[in-house]
This record gives sequence, structure tokens and C-alpha cells, in this order.
Amino acid sequence: MTGQPLIELQDLSKRYGIGEGEVLALDQVNLRIERGEFVAIMGPSGSGKSTLMNILGCLDRPTEGTYRLDGEDVGSLDKAQLATLRNRQLGFVFQSYNLLGRTSALQNVMLPMLYDRDHSRTPEERLALAGAMLEHVGLSDRGHHHPHELSGGQQQRVAIARALVNDPSLILADEPTGNLDSKSGLEIMALLQALHGAGRTIVMVTHEADLAARADRILHMRDGLVETDVTNGSSLKKMGAEVAA
Repeated sequence: MTGQPLIELQDLSKRYGIGEGEVLALDQVNLRIERGEFVAIMGPSGSGKSTLMNILGCLDRPTEGTYRLDGEDVGSLDKAQLATLRNRQLGFVFQSYNLLGRTSALQNVMLPMLYDRDHSRTPEERLALAGAMLEHVGLSDRGHHHPHELSGGQQQRVAIARALVNDPSLILADEPTGNLDSKSGLEIMALLQALHGAGRTIVMVTHEADLAARADRILHMRDGLVETDVTNGSSLKKMGAEVAA
């Protein structure tokens, strides 16, 4: 593809430890993700998928290589700049929801706006936008409920609303159905697919092949490498070499 991708990784490596205890979590990964793609990442424990997600989410830095998000070299940013980038350009959805237990659904959705250093929205605007996001995920009648009063699927919908509230460039979903029953998991996947259909870029880690199959593209990782890159059911890359689809 031509043009600037949303995500571009060049020779990205991540090492932990030193000497004989050194672990190579990512090994010179090269990757492009275009705007509007829905990409699923799979792989066994220790394959590097969690490390990759942490780097994409600007929660960790690579040891070597370059990560560009929307054309910006993330490695050139200091801690404060990274915090601003995370707040404005990234939306996170976690397996365990990560909601504040003593805070209402509406207040949980408002949190990213409260961390906006520029305070660009009034309290009334924040409240209205959080309410609109809850309505968008089908929970307009649950705004004043606390997490313990919501089902797992409803809690994850609140988390998705929170991820959307600052209109991020990228949604990162780490095992978003991992704590849900099958029915609720399918409902969350349908919501993610609808967001993708509306133009959102989504990168999702999952262990479930049937859910990954709903994405545009599946990356299989092993030993810190992107072992296969599959689009529309056709294997495009294997161990770095082009193969016939």
C-alpha cells in the first residue's frame, strides 16, 4: 500500500534482562497497519504479543528500532508527551475491564477527559459526551450504576465507551472477551466489528481463533517474530518470506 500507515514498526526489538538472563521478547519486527484496519494478534504464551501491545500502547519502549504512530516517531517523546499521546490518540480495552469500583459507569467513561492537560471541555461537555458514549454502546440507562451492579458484558461496554470518549486514532483491545461467557463475548465482538465498520482502527490480542477470524487480518507471533500475516483467509507472509496466497 502507498501513503502513510497509522502504525509503522521498523526493525523493532525488545530485550529484558542482561547477560545469560537476557530474553529477546521482540526480534526485529517490521509491521504496517493502515488506518481503518482490524488486526488480531495471536500466539502462545511468551510469543511477544503482550510486549508488542505494550509498545503499541506507549506503555513500554523498544530496545532497538522505530515505532511511528500516525507519522510521529514515538521514541522521540518524553514521558509527559507520551502520556498526552496515550490520552488523546489511544483507547484501551482490557480483559479485566479496569473500571473504578466505587465510581459510576458515567464517571468511569469521563476519566480520560479528566486527564486532559488542556482541560479543553467544560464539566457539562464532559458529562454530555460520556452520556453519548454510553448510549453508543447501548447502556444509556446504566450511567449511574456502579461496576458491581453490571454484568461482565456491560462492564466491558463501559470500558469500550471510555476508550472511545476522546475519539482516539487507535483502539487497543487486550483479550477483550477473556472474562466473558460465549454470548457476551460475541456481543462485544459484534460491537468491535461495528466500530471497525464505522472506520475505527482496532488491534486486538486474543487466544480464540473464531473471534480472530472476524478481524480483517491475523498476525500469529512466535519467539518474538511475526510468524504469519494472514488477510482474508490467505497467508501473505510466513517467517518473513512472501508465499502464494
